[in-house]
Amino acid sequence: MSYMNKITDIYNDIGHGKAMEAFENYYAENVTMVMEDGSKVEGKDANREREKEFFDSVESFNGLDIISITSNEDQATTAVECVMDITFKDGNQVDMEQVAVQHWEGDQIIKERFYATQDG
Repeated sequence: MSYMNKITDIYNDIGHGKAMEAFENYYAENVTMVMEDGSKVEGKDANREREKEFFDSVESFNGLDIISITSNEDQATTAVECVMDITFKDGNQVDMEQVAVQHWEGDQIIKERFYATQDG
């Protein structure tokens, strides 16, 4: 499966409320995620907990609009620009504009970096 197919599969899962399933399938045990503020979260266990905390704070996921999605098959790199409409349990509704860049090793993401803004 190409990297383009893999990243498309991940975002299809996210759009259907199956983000954690995609995380388990596509992220390496030694994954590093670089957050919007530049901080790093190392390892799948720590990132799983971070993801669970985020999704536990969400009341509803109202939509996902993929603006662009691309891959560099030779460099094992993908990137996705999207807008997520999210309502949090505190009642705050945001349109989160995000770019995520993924670096792959084989079938799994070993590094992902996020760039985002929020409106709301």
